[in-house]
Amino acid sequence: MPDPMMYQEDAFVVLETNQPEQFLAPSELLEKLKAVLITMQANLPRDLQRFSDLEAQAQYLMETACELDVGPGQFLQWYVVRLEK
Repeated sequence: MPDPMMYQEDAFVVLETNQPEQFLAPSELLEKLKAVLITMQANLPRDLQRFSDLEAQAQYLMETACELDVGPGQFLQWYVVRLEK
């Protein structure tokens, strides 16, 4: 049985074109993804087109992917990190 700690999300490190890395809480990443997705509604990736709700699109993306194609020469990537306390 997998260790439940494997599924804890303390924070995400976010990498973007021409930006320093950022550490975001899950709720902050969700808001960031929603902001990016709102500008992409005409060109959504196929797997996101089945969701009509922006919140559902961002949640699905956060839980199932680690990058989003935001255009030629640009990138948006996120990875779960566990912060020691």
